Amino acid sequence: MDLSPLAIDGAAEAERIETTLARQVRGELRRKGLVVGLSGGIDSSVVAALAVRALGAERVFGLFMPDRDSEGESTSLGRLLADHLGIEAVLEDVTPALEALGCYRRQAEAARAIFPELDEGYQFKLVLPSILDSGRISVSHLTIRSPSGETKTARMTAESYRQLVAATNFKQRVRKTMEYYHADRLGYAVAGTPNRQEFDQGFFVKQGDGAADVKPIAHLYKTQVYALAEVLGIPKAIRVRPPTTDTFSLAQTQEEFYFSLPYDRMDICLFAFNHGWPAARTAEAADLSVEQVERVYGDIVSKRRTTRYQHLPPQLVEAIEEV
Repeated sequence: MDLSPLAIDGAAEAERIETTLARQVRGELRRKGLVVGLSGGIDSSVVAALAVRALGAERVFGLFMPDRDSEGESTSLGRLLADHLGIEAVLEDVTPALEALGCYRRQAEAARAIFPELDEGYQFKLVLPSILDSGRISVSHLTIRSPSGETKTARMTAESYRQLVAATNFKQRVRKTMEYYHADRLGYAVAGTPNRQEFDQGFFVKQGDGAADVKPIAHLYKTQVYALAEVLGIPKAIRVRPPTTDTFSLAQTQEEFYFSLPYDRMDICLFAFNHGWPAARTAEAADLSVEQVERVYGDIVSKRRTTRYQHLPPQLVEAIEEV
């Protein structure tokens, strides 16, 4: 696979982002620092490192926000990153808030509509078939695992899917509420952590992880974020961790939940689509067939169309001039 079109000068790009970030936070936003939610993943780690270089470690505040379904590795890697950067960070367990909102109960209700036997001790996740498979139907499936280890997968109905996603979205919205609590308390702004794949393809929750005052890496493809992480000296344990959602009780990759293909192939296909490459050229670069690339191109267009709502600001009856 040829990822050379995605190559960047990491040092120059880091400097450009740092300069812009300092100006945005101190100038346009008139805030004293940044709050960053630390998931132990590559994106939040790179954003935190850029924030430290732009504002100083004393002006960056980290948050670990696990819930009962989170992988323990997420918090441990987040702590590793905070210690590495020398920033203050605190743990805010969001499980009680999610329980009070009925997040887990509503999730279980949606899952039980597909598997009535689901009870305490069962784990589950959403999965999509690979877009590279011929004859693939882009419909989410639910996978469950019983306490004895038995695994089952079945296609979800539209109603059960919407309820499961809606209930799960409580997690991102509660975490963002916690970020803004600390930002208001400190006089800081909130940093968002989406990369270009996620931003372009709508892989975020509106008014959840999609809400932020600055989004320093939204222009960078995932491959470029990894390259920047190496330049910034992000600990290797974080750099080699596969991208995960850390959302459901069963472990899940971003590939099986949303993108339906590995992030590096998604990167080159998205880059190629954005630059008008014909499918044949992209197929050669991504080591895919022309038919597979055409399916990916179609999926890019479909996701942009169906998630456009998430990018839109509140709609007004008439335009109001900015103050």
